[in-house]
Amino acid sequence: MEGWDDPRMPTISGLRRRGYTPESIREFCDRIGIAKRENIVDVGLLEFCVREHLNKIALRRMVVFDPLKIVITNYSGDGEMLHSENNPEDPASGTREIPFSKELYIEREDFMENPSKKYFRLAPGQMVRLKSAYIIKCDDFVKDAQGKITEVRCSYIPESKSGHDTSGIHVKGTLHWVSVPHAVHVEVRLYDRLFRVEDPGSEEGDFKDYINPESLHVVANAFAEPALKDGSNHEKYQFIRKGYFCLDKNQTAGKMVFNRTVGLKDGWKKPF
Repeated sequence: MEGWDDPRMPTISGLRRRGYTPESIREFCDRIGIAKRENIVDVGLLEFCVREHLNKIALRRMVVFDPLKIVITNYSGDGEMLHSENNPEDPASGTREIPFSKELYIEREDFMENPSKKYFRLAPGQMVRLKSAYIIKCDDFVKDAQGKITEVRCSYIPESKSGHDTSGIHVKGTLHWVSVPHAVHVEVRLYDRLFRVEDPGSEEGDFKDYINPESLHVVANAFAEPALKDGSNHEKYQFIRKGYFCLDKNQTAGKMVFNRTVGLKDGWKKPF
């Protein structure tokens, strides 16, 4: 991935491969204007511009990066098709079908064996809503010989179906999920800023000393809802609760590769 179109490079080619839209780059240029003297602008403004534009146009999809298996013990049958909006900011974008089944993946970080007081995700005896699906309650969980949780067993509330909820139950947490039998394997490349400082040219020593070692983290085996199988290089996506992504122009055989454009909010932490 070396070259001017490396998504970590501050080039137009690199930005485009990473999913920056022409509209967001033009908005950034309009905001900073033209100065008569050399000036440095925080890259956070560019990230703000692309985030604002992608929120309006990106298709919402559910992708689990670090899967933990959920088994809904009181759910019977072969599953069902649920519906969810493609983009709540754009009613014209319509809806999509999402397969639901007895076995699901959620993020491992969305379950805690011994939760804190303000933890509103899944925990023993605690309820959460599955996005565009049902409310579930954790009844039990299974550990392996090393003490790692391998499976969470839950029950669901049939009357709590999204859009038709008559259960009267209110929960504070909503989780994204993927049906295990329908999950699509994808690779996700999480790009971050290339340098650890705002202006490496103004620091002492070689600029290479300030390269961010965490500028790329690869999730080789993420699980996505099947709607992403029809993914296109022309589309932009919001992976729910994860950030904005685009399909990379170079695909590996048998696996789709997605690049993170920017997170849902500015999570950059400057070094002390």
